[in-house]
Amino acid sequence: MYFQTLDSKNECIGYYANKELHYQELPLDADKTWDYSPSLKDRHVEYARIYSGGKTLAEVCPEDLKPTWNKIIKQLHAFLKSFKTGKINLDEICIYNLIPEFFLYELCDAKNEITKHILKSYGRPINHDFMVDVIRMLSDIKQQPLNIDIDPIKTKLVSVKGKNFHRKLQRISRVCSYNPFGSITGRLTTKPGTFPILTMSKEYRGCLHPQNDWFLELDYNAAELRTLIALTGQEQPTGDIHDWNLKNIYHGTGTRDTAKKRIFAWLYNPKSEDSLSNRAYDKELVKNKYWDGSDVHTEFGRTIKGVDNHHALSYTIQSTTSDLVLAKAVEIHDRLREKESNIAFMMHDSIVIDLKHDERELIPELMKIFGTTSFGDYKVNVALGKNFGDMKDLNINGA
Repeated sequence: MYFQTLDSKNECIGYYANKELHYQELPLDADKTWDYSPSLKDRHVEYARIYSGGKTLAEVCPEDLKPTWNKIIKQLHAFLKSFKTGKINLDEICIYNLIPEFFLYELCDAKNEITKHILKSYGRPINHDFMVDVIRMLSDIKQQPLNIDIDPIKTKLVSVKGKNFHRKLQRISRVCSYNPFGSITGRLTTKPGTFPILTMSKEYRGCLHPQNDWFLELDYNAAELRTLIALTGQEQPTGDIHDWNLKNIYHGTGTRDTAKKRIFAWLYNPKSEDSLSNRAYDKELVKNKYWDGSDVHTEFGRTIKGVDNHHALSYTIQSTTSDLVLAKAVEIHDRLREKESNIAFMMHDSIVIDLKHDERELIPELMKIFGTTSFGDYKVNVALGKNFGDMKDLNINGA
């Protein structure tokens, strides 16, 4: 049965199904809708937005429905504008109590028609269930307000750049709201008007404090290079990969830092003729395995369409690494479900956990979950801090 949610707040749950509005229980056979809502976290549902690859309703609306849909959206914007003018806080009020019931019927009917069109026209993505897990996790992260205190960075806010950052803090919602469809490779982006965790300058990280006692950051050692190694079928070096490369590939010439710069300069330059790097890692093998000359198909069931030769390898590695981190984050999120500790936010290839001091015995287990991947064991870097700007590396066995 097709249905649509009316609001996403726990105390304002409403549904439209079978041509009726429901404000309590959703019918058991309701299993097809447009997009995820926190109220659906324990239900098996097919999501048309995932089928569409994250496109908007307007982008996938069938031609014969566009005049109706455009009229509905115009009316919806008018409602929202009036709420803003009246200074109504929609975070505190059930939106369906403010909108005429006849309009809710029109809106949800149209969303149902678009949902039907997508589910019938698009094939079910191989990674549908994986994306549901990711979206569920990101939705839970969004429900956790960030603990922001600018005192530790006050001296950095006197510059023009600092003042601009401070002003931004006054305008945005202090939550990490991620868009899992915001990039071609699947790497997360943040939604406008929310905390810019992925683009914030490192010098301002000190304003972020845990709600519990500590921030615990889990990060892979050279994540994308390890993914390349995995996709070539080679075993993972157990220690620091740049030290390993310096000793085993570059014959001890230079330093760890020069080895690191050299390998990444080679990795993302298709025209590089670094013979030592080429001899150690077979980039062409990976590119030809996952790129069909037009589309990239990754191990996580993600398809990236219309990729040229220049980007084929980088998209394969970046997308695979991103999905690997997301998969590990889902595991950690589920492990912490009954705990006070939780995932506070994600930073590309790392996970930052808001750790309760009394639950610190979980650290080795969380490291193991993060480091044990379908591609072999990845070396995990671990850092701990009282704020995100003052993280100290932890030297723990196995890290």
